[in-house]
Amino acid sequence: MDLNAFWGLVESSAAETSGQDERLEWLTAALAALPPGEVVEFAVRLDEVRRRVDTWEHWQAADLICGGLCSDDGFFYFQAWLVGQGRAVFEAVAASPDALAGLPHVRVLASRGGVHAWADDDWPDWEGLDYVADEAFDGDLEAVLAERGLELLASPDPEGEQFDFADPAEISARVPKLGALFGKVA
Repeated sequence: MDLNAFWGLVESSAAETSGQDERLEWLTAALAALPPGEVVEFAVRLDEVRRRVDTWEHWQAADLICGGLCSDDGFFYFQAWLVGQGRAVFEAVAASPDALAGLPHVRVLASRGGVHAWADDDWPDWEGLDYVADEAFDGDLEAVLAERGLELLASPDPEGEQFDFADPAEISARVPKLGALFGKVA
């Protein structure tokens, strides 16, 4: 499965269904109908794209959106949510985390006055995407990946030096639009 086929499945799941649970069911069924090698490749492609947004800058953006409540699990599931937004959105945000400020869902979250006003379904996360290939695969996916010398990320592992996500100077320098949207910078 190449990158175009990967994105085609992700985007078709959104076009064919509504809601994350329905998307997961659709993706699981679509993957289960493919040869096992394609399911493995879906898992590999998901890992590859997720690594592109596994940066301290993207984590800062997620933490800002989530009101400072973005743990390592939260950021990992945020990455999956970002993949679920589709290729165009993903590419824009991969290039600049501040592009998140233009997403309608993020703008709605900012307008709600804080995470305590969010419903459970409002959170920008999609944990279930991490398990869809494993559920669709007939066998031990982890063992097949290990035979290939591959180990998928199980939590964030950003490179570089961590910085203070809440520092207004860091917000202004790295994600000024998001900072303004969430009232963290002028």
